Amino acid sequence: MNRPSGPADRAENDTAPSPPAPEDPGRPALNRLVSAGSNQAPVLTLEELRALVDTGEIDTVVVAATDIQGRLQGKRLGARFFLEEALQHGTEGCDYLLAVDVEMTTVSGYEMSSWTTGYGDIVFVPDLGTLRHIPWQPGTALVICDLQWPDGRDVVASPRQILAAQMARLEALGLEAFAGTELEFITFDTGYEEAQLADYRDLRPSNLFNVDYSLLGTARVEPLLREIRNAMAGAGMYVEGSKGECNFGQHEITFRYDDAMTTCDNHSLYKNGAKEIAAQHGKSITFMAKYNQLEGSSCHIHMSLRSAEGDFVLPGEREHGFSTLMEHFIAGQLACLDDFTYFFAPNINSYKRFVEGSFAPTSLTWGTDNRTCALRVVGHGPSLRVEMRVGGADLNPYLATAALIAAGLHGIENKLPMPEITRGNAYDAGARSLPTNLRAARDLLSASQLAKDAFGADVVRHYVNSADVELAAFESAVTDWERRRGFERL
Repeated sequence: MNRPSGPADRAENDTAPSPPAPEDPGRPALNRLVSAGSNQAPVLTLEELRALVDTGEIDTVVVAATDIQGRLQGKRLGARFFLEEALQHGTEGCDYLLAVDVEMTTVSGYEMSSWTTGYGDIVFVPDLGTLRHIPWQPGTALVICDLQWPDGRDVVASPRQILAAQMARLEALGLEAFAGTELEFITFDTGYEEAQLADYRDLRPSNLFNVDYSLLGTARVEPLLREIRNAMAGAGMYVEGSKGECNFGQHEITFRYDDAMTTCDNHSLYKNGAKEIAAQHGKSITFMAKYNQLEGSSCHIHMSLRSAEGDFVLPGEREHGFSTLMEHFIAGQLACLDDFTYFFAPNINSYKRFVEGSFAPTSLTWGTDNRTCALRVVGHGPSLRVEMRVGGADLNPYLATAALIAAGLHGIENKLPMPEITRGNAYDAGARSLPTNLRAARDLLSASQLAKDAFGADVVRHYVNSADVELAAFESAVTDWERRRGFERL
């Protein structure tokens, strides 16, 4: 379980590094980083990168940014070119990277990028605080980038910039957000190409029974999961652990909380890297929110706040051990959740996960350690935090985390009173329902003054158009369900 408040309740986990793992002769870069201790792999300094380039250990630098679908996009640059040119001037990419659908098809309706504007450039500006080894790709380092226009203005629709803007609003109040994400996925013994050629039918999950907390079942997939854990540690992340989940082949790997931006950077890199490593094993991973009729894959986001001096500001002397600020923060989440649901559930498939009795929420409720609620409060004292359970594994971490911060700010700035707690089964509480489909969430976002005040009208229009693109693609598709239902009998 991620704990985004503080180290007070973590002493039992702050142990010495694990013994060196046996070396894999086919993966020398990974071996070197794993043998150093899984929690000691460095994020690279610029000086260290220069030295590794001089010795030939690093020859490639990936410059990456996250698109509106939550995917890493970018380029692989020669390491010397990165150091001598891109480091000073950035590197260009087409502005359609934030204005295409999931198939990378150019679509209409985006103000920042179109045939009318000529599909010009945006600039990838490296954030050197994110520079790191990529152990699963030989000779490779990676840096996360901010996106700017050639004249130096921020690309305001960029997910990373959207989160940065909300973090700046918090900072103006003397607050900082810490977050941890819990990302579930399903593994298959079928590779990506074979799955595509099979039209994603009859794929073999890596487990054929429910492996929730099963050590026997998860051992079947441990060669893959272990490599992902160790590779992410080698890329500078603090691995907590992995466990099985309910659906066949479903698993989760968790990482220690960090400041909100670092957590989202790591989330995007981990999601991309896990797929790359799975492909190297001849397997595949899906982060669909709802792959089949069994349990969906979630992305729960844990969040806490601290003062600029590092003090924990959510615990206090009020009911439930809350501070007044915590009460306002919870109230803001529930006041904004209807309008902001799109940022937690951005795809048609996302809403298939909202099923009663499935551990996915269906209503706007909060409770203490209650997994039937949309907002679950866990921990106590320094570890007190909120867990937003609405999001699926397909969410964009920057957008979802920005929505959490913006909602909390709405409650804090307006001193909203805390709603009544939900005890027992939230599915039977009679509370207001979450939007049940993408169109409903899209309409709420489009009409939301809360969203326009928090993110800006231009950002809201951008992501409403993204929802329109997804809806239009789905509504024009002829599905297998329609053929089975209507081919003969209609």
